[in-house]
Amino acid sequence: MSLRPATAEPRWVRTLLLTITMLFLAAFLVTPLVAVFTEALRKGVAAYFAGFDDPAVRSAIKLTLLTAGIAVPVNVVFGLAAAWSVAKFEFPGKSLLTTLIDLPLAVSPVVSGLIYVLVFGLNGWLGPWLKAHDLQVIFAVPGIVLATVFVTLPFVARELIPLMQEQGTEDEESALTLGASGWQTFWRVTLPNIRWGLLYGVILCNARAMGEFGAVSVVSGHIRGKTNTVPLQVEILYNEYNFVAAFAVASLLAMLALVTLAAKSFIEWRMTSAPASPAVPGDPT
Repeated sequence: MSLRPATAEPRWVRTLLLTITMLFLAAFLVTPLVAVFTEALRKGVAAYFAGFDDPAVRSAIKLTLLTAGIAVPVNVVFGLAAAWSVAKFEFPGKSLLTTLIDLPLAVSPVVSGLIYVLVFGLNGWLGPWLKAHDLQVIFAVPGIVLATVFVTLPFVARELIPLMQEQGTEDEESALTLGASGWQTFWRVTLPNIRWGLLYGVILCNARAMGEFGAVSVVSGHIRGKTNTVPLQVEILYNEYNFVAAFAVASLLAMLALVTLAAKSFIEWRMTSAPASPAVPGDPT
């Protein structure tokens, strides 16, 4: 008796599933994005750009860029180190390390912010010491950066770990055998092999860093013009019934989402069509 392939479903079943998928995307993805830009431009282009004249909005944009500019490189360094350790070495506690890397994905961002308040707040564990040395973490930029680093910590590492595990250690071992140093092996063998996966993780990490709300909301103090990032500023404008400005600023995050989606699709295409690993140093081929 011949078995029917699992994908050989009747045409009406495939049509139904595709219709449900497209309707779901239209309702929960496309429609909200269209609504953001529609509301932002409801009173014209002049009113749209007027929403960015507020010094508090410009300050929020600068703080968001600063936070992402610090958090993303930090997580790139951590992600590379963690992925290299997990994929290339065997050591006690390896499974625990991979579990801890995933912890920020399991913890609510609000809880993450509260953890930093508990540690660095005025009445927290390190609060008295910080106050004695005139240092402020909570309700200041350092707290926002720390909270953002925490919630974005897994993105680079989780992209690189399976990629480096799949590639194994043969290329690095060949390079070392041919006389390459550790740094040469990393820059000329390992990094080219993981470049698209690394860029993929960086893009996702940056998108999350710039759009983070929960953890940043807890540690920022909502000081207008000082500790508000773009998502927090959108909330303030919306609560003040300044809808055009709120949606104008929100459109920045929507455009970031669209750019991230396009970059993600491009990188996925490059990763599937990437050529074989480059020759190791000293290899005549």
